[in-house]
Amino acid sequence: MATVFWACAALVAFTYAGYPLCMLAAARLWPHSLERTAAQPRVSVLMAVHDGEAMVQAKLRNLLALDYPPERLEIVVACDGCSDRSAQLCRELGDPRVRVLEFAVRRGKASCLNDAVAAASGELLLMVDVRQRVEPGALAALVACLGDPAVGAAGGQLRFEDPDTGFAASVDAYWRYETALRAAESHSGSVVGVSGALYAMRRALYRPLPEATVLDDVLVPMQVAAAGARVVFEPAAVAWDRASQSPAAERRRKIRTLAGNLQLVQLAPWLLDPRRNPLWLRFVGHKLLRLLAPWAMALMLVAACALAGHPFYLACIGAALLAAVLVALAPRVPVIAALLPVRLLVAFVHMNLYAAQAGVAFVGRRRLHLW
Repeated sequence: MATVFWACAALVAFTYAGYPLCMLAAARLWPHSLERTAAQPRVSVLMAVHDGEAMVQAKLRNLLALDYPPERLEIVVACDGCSDRSAQLCRELGDPRVRVLEFAVRRGKASCLNDAVAAASGELLLMVDVRQRVEPGALAALVACLGDPAVGAAGGQLRFEDPDTGFAASVDAYWRYETALRAAESHSGSVVGVSGALYAMRRALYRPLPEATVLDDVLVPMQVAAAGARVVFEPAAVAWDRASQSPAAERRRKIRTLAGNLQLVQLAPWLLDPRRNPLWLRFVGHKLLRLLAPWAMALMLVAACALAGHPFYLACIGAALLAAVLVALAPRVPVIAALLPVRLLVAFVHMNLYAAQAGVAFVGRRRLHLW
């Protein structure tokens, strides 16, 4: 049982500390330069929408106001089986740069992106979602990164508005950790995933996505890397969102996202082949080990209980109970919830709970929700 405990502890430690430290060390010891340019090629903004009438006009106005030459920008909106007025509201804007693809049957974001790419005319593609607000200079910042001939895709930074209270503060704390990790991956070579809310790529490197793919923002960058190009992170390109205010609100989104990593392995098994996937170690370290970590921690607790006669393992059980108490108290005691270590702990516990549930959900039902 001691062997089980320490093997699981090593896996968890590498997942959340060892792998990020490896990326930070690689970024410091073997940094990859990025040659930004001022070129402004034609860009097609692609956005898939399902029943988005409450947000679609505001998002289009946001995109049309981007700091980029208007004559070099088009927006392709793919309305995926919308039962509301999404398509009508897009047309009512009356801007010739906005094109609407309307599909009667709901097929999912991946299929819509495939059709939108086929209809696009730009040399570069900007992928966005309908919900987030994009800062005016974001597109120019991403295009500048793609001026480097070695770069095939560039992801922006997702930030949260008003994240200082409640569960949103924990989500924001976790996302800051994730952002730092992506920055280290980028400086040392390539990131393994981007934010679906804001990323740009060379159209020539786009490969059609399998039907019902959940994580286009992971599979597309991995395909770009497999083609021999870098995938970088550009923190100057910012999209703003609102963090979930409760664990229940975050749960559905995260379970679907985390289960999407398992779906990727099912749809693209080459991701597990280090001979075909140049980012194999990063994909395993950043994505797959996080799905194993909650089960490793459960085994650690079982092993510690079996070894409770030793003071060290008894202390580990006590630490686990204290963590559970703090997570339970945080929503009820604002003074405790405001502490940074508690915010991180709450995020850590909930993300691992979601990861465990994602594995169970995927095994129990292989077909994930399209949206």
